[in-house]
Amino acid sequence: MNSLNGHITHIKVNGSLSLVTIGLGKNATIQSIVIETPKTAPYLQTGKPVKVFFKETEVIIGNNENHAITLQNRILGTIKEIEKGTLLSKVSIDSDAGKLISVISTDSCEYLNLKKGDMVFAMVKLNEIMLSE
Repeated sequence: MNSLNGHITHIKVNGSLSLVTIGLGKNATIQSIVIETPKTAPYLQTGKPVKVFFKETEVIIGNNENHAITLQNRILGTIKEIEKGTLLSKVSIDSDAGKLISVISTDSCEYLNLKKGDMVFAMVKLNEIMLSE
């Protein structure tokens, strides 16, 4: 499980849902959609520290910025290590937000020609992000 420390920078509420923007490190932000509001969850306040969690299997890797997709959670980082298996590969990424791990297919790793030192974007859907105090 990826675990990052951040602080809430913005909250947009609609009904019982909140779109929460979290600042991570110097230049990284991430968004999460939660089924709570500032009225129902006291930790949902601008400026409050939060922990951000997401599974390694939910991290998508791209090797350039021009992805015409709807994923807005994009964290720039550098590949520090790749452990290739027959079917799956574990990719370790250093970023301003912290260390990230992605588990992707080895075929995808080879298709993108990923290697140590490459700059990549780690991307996660906002509904896959969990928050905790």
